[in-house]
Amino acid sequence: MSRIDELFQSVKGARAALIGYTTAGFPDYHDSLAIASSLLDSCDALELGIPFSDPTMDGPIIQESSHLSLEAGTRVSDVITLAGELRDKTEKPLIIMSYYNPINSFGAAAFAREAALAGVDGVLLPDLPLEEISHWKVHGDRAGIDTMLFASSTTPPHRLERLGEMTNGFLYCLAVKGTTGLREGLSEDAFEFMRRARESCKVPLALGVGISNAEQCRLAAGVSDAVIVGSALVKEALDAFRSGGDPSRSAGRKAAEFARSLS
Repeated sequence: MSRIDELFQSVKGARAALIGYTTAGFPDYHDSLAIASSLLDSCDALELGIPFSDPTMDGPIIQESSHLSLEAGTRVSDVITLAGELRDKTEKPLIIMSYYNPINSFGAAAFAREAALAGVDGVLLPDLPLEEISHWKVHGDRAGIDTMLFASSTTPPHRLERLGEMTNGFLYCLAVKGTTGLREGLSEDAFEFMRRARESCKVPLALGVGISNAEQCRLAAGVSDAVIVGSALVKEALDAFRSGGDPSRSAGRKAAEFARSLS
């Protein structure tokens, strides 16, 4: 059983898991390690985003963090090294989120092998559709890395069922349409979509994108097995970085707020 499967088994029937996100290498490697470590104090699992020069599916917050990470010279190999350092400190699931281009350029087979050796448990590829996921998944499966797929309120029923069959670990359910970022609230469409996904899929459901505060997190937890929080945490780190504060402390404090809403 993978660490991701073990996580969902451990919280089943008690509460939703909290999955945090941070852009790896932002604002630099050292601070990125501190931010990730701080988030893991409160989060049940952590996504490490590989920075990309054209993050079209991300909003301005994660775009800026990605830009700063690239300016600091972050490479795919650095993200793998970062994951390895975190694995030395924690047994919580570590997931890499990336556009496919950086992984493909690195070499999918090599990435899968090195990520697995570093202790990475799963990979999320938001721009790789179901029809093309096998380009990566064959390597991920061979290395023992879970590949989580995405679904949204616009996903047709037959495709939703297929995604539920193909995904490992959990199905990433998009709470809103459009790019990542902060939102004022969760729409009725999100709740209806989660009801439909629950009927169609046997895997755990994680709800993410647009979860901006503890109250939204609590509501999302009522219809999901995990809540994914990204932009709200990155914003705290960004604001602290801009003002000369401590990004890891600010992001960690925000993560603790979200965690308390699920307890």
